[in-house]
Amino acid sequence: MQLYDVAKPVLFQLPPETAHSVVHSMLGVAQKSGIDRTLVQRYRVTDPRLSSTVFDIDVPNPVGVAAGFDKNAEVPSALSGLGFGHVEVGGVTAERQSGNPTPRLFRLAEDRALINRMGFNNHGADAVGARLARTRVDVPVGVNIGKSKSTPLSEAAEDYLYTYGRVESSGDYFVVNVSSPNTPGLRELQNRDHLEEILGTLKDAGASPLLVKLSPDLTDKATEAALAVVDDLELDGVITTNTTTDRPDSLESIHRAETGGLSGDPIEERATRAVRFVAERTDVPVIGVGGVSDAAGAYAKIRAGASLVQLYTGLIYEGPTIARDINRGLLELLERDGFDSIEEAVGVDLE
Repeated sequence: MQLYDVAKPVLFQLPPETAHSVVHSMLGVAQKSGIDRTLVQRYRVTDPRLSSTVFDIDVPNPVGVAAGFDKNAEVPSALSGLGFGHVEVGGVTAERQSGNPTPRLFRLAEDRALINRMGFNNHGADAVGARLARTRVDVPVGVNIGKSKSTPLSEAAEDYLYTYGRVESSGDYFVVNVSSPNTPGLRELQNRDHLEEILGTLKDAGASPLLVKLSPDLTDKATEAALAVVDDLELDGVITTNTTTDRPDSLESIHRAETGGLSGDPIEERATRAVRFVAERTDVPVIGVGGVSDAAGAYAKIRAGASLVQLYTGLIYEGPTIARDINRGLLELLERDGFDSIEEAVGVDLE
């Protein structure tokens, strides 16, 4: 029995946001005390078959932490110690924000899912940038950038630029988040004109590698239009997908009608289809997100075209061994299918 098997029932008795704060605090203690450096020996799977080079960045394994778990870049080193191959912090906004009123995070235990309407709560670009600058992490760190709630859509480009300027020296890649469902009007920025202005402004400022994170709720036509901007501006990658506002009929939890973005098992197949749709239409690397909780699910996204995968909800349900377990499973799947590296498996189902 793993320690998390004992801790999980206790944590699940707490409100979800409180449980997250408890876990976050424990990771913070591990990071400050240096315990995170000893965790590596237990949790990290080191095998050259898992390593790859994506956006000209060397990544030790394909399993990363999605934005939202470490909004303020407080525990990236501790997450690295749990065996993740990269960590994406944020979303970070130019202004410090308290986010939406609580409760704003809901655990759908029967469905192995979450619904959140956090609203980009974070300490702001100045604080997060300064924290990142003094934090040493031994895996790549991405910074997810969102729009401040008070900023009009017409001024979004300058808002994103301000945040980028505060984190540029400490991030290994940068993600423009225009797909969260919890900031009013944000998803309007996924249309071509807005995207071109925001991404073009950041490109002109030297942002690189620069990625965009898309919503699973975009129509096929809208997704293709966004990908045209990716190609025209020569961006470095795409993250697909964010959470969804849709509610599958299969949901059983009493919280299924809460507003916000749904993540976890119920969106896994949809997210994998979205990875395939995007990978078929662009040559840039894709990071696959949505419902990843085991090696089979991660491998399905990789075979569908994802160079890397990320998770958040899976960590809540599976606990701190999830990266290790997925990476061990991926090695077995690579061996089963005769691949010498994870890179060889990327997109094989597209052929």
